[in-house]
Amino acid sequence: MLEVAQHLKKEGKDVVIGYFEPHGRKDTIGRTFGLEMVPTKTINYRGVMLEEMDTEAILKRHPAIGVVDELAHTNVPGSGRSKRWEDVQALLDAGIDVMTNMNIQHLESLNDHVFHITGVRVRETVPDWLVKSAAEVVMVDATTEALLNRLKRGVIYAPEKAERALANFFKESSLVSLRELALRETAHELDIRGASETAEERRDVHATSLREKELRDRVLIYVTADPSTAMLIRRGRRMTDYLGADCFAVAVSPYRRDHRADERIHAVEAHLNFARNLHIEARSLEGDDPAETLVDFARRNQITQVLVGRPKHRSWSRLLGTDLILRIVRKAKDIRVIIVAERRKQPAAK
Repeated sequence: MLEVAQHLKKEGKDVVIGYFEPHGRKDTIGRTFGLEMVPTKTINYRGVMLEEMDTEAILKRHPAIGVVDELAHTNVPGSGRSKRWEDVQALLDAGIDVMTNMNIQHLESLNDHVFHITGVRVRETVPDWLVKSAAEVVMVDATTEALLNRLKRGVIYAPEKAERALANFFKESSLVSLRELALRETAHELDIRGASETAEERRDVHATSLREKELRDRVLIYVTADPSTAMLIRRGRRMTDYLGADCFAVAVSPYRRDHRADERIHAVEAHLNFARNLHIEARSLEGDDPAETLVDFARRNQITQVLVGRPKHRSWSRLLGTDLILRIVRKAKDIRVIIVAERRKQPAAK
């Protein structure tokens, strides 16, 4: 990224470094020579002085191109925006082109997959829609052996931090799987962009697309207070990206709300907000019969597939016909209902 910035500067482009995390790497620091760097701002957080990107200073400087390191970074409280990708979005909105970087494990829709591979829940993520909106995405690949060698030589982290990384997230087996995941994701993105360009070439400007709209998949994600709903939303977002489908996240609340259910209501609203952050249309419906309300909404909105999480219930609820999922399946006979179970990381054998 710094090499490209140097090339752009030689071409006479107005390029600055908005944020740079050197990690003590002399070679990387050397590649910034001659590039203008916007000073960071210092924030006092619980008595500790921390450096953050000064987005307002970059906006005031208003370069043609800004280079921003570590897109998935979580800002220190008091920074103005909670995530660095939100700062990048502010720069883009102001007409500043941005070059930035992230690792495959930071892609939001892959969060559950990465957890299954590594056993580590990555907390810093970037929404897929932001990555897909990029004019260009470049995959920087390295073999597992090369990366392990760099870690052991202390090129990436200090020796003590590198040892912890090798014993945890950056195990050889995890790195192999993450690299394969990155390659598959790149291939899939190429397929999507290629298909999109072909469709654009063939499209008649004067033709209506009503038939295409009628045939388009529309996916509904059933939102509840259960913690596994976050997994379901990520799965739904990823599925709709593959299908090129419309996506809805829908919760159902009874008309008369029990004040003792405040915790559940807050959990549902948090999940709906999470869906909105992923650019999924979120709806909160009222109805004393969740199955009836959900299926009615699905029919009125031409939903073709419904995603529900597998509940933790006792077998007798099915026998009595009170199981919510079973009732949804029975009522939605013309709609595909997909029951998704949360994958859990298996404990390592000793």
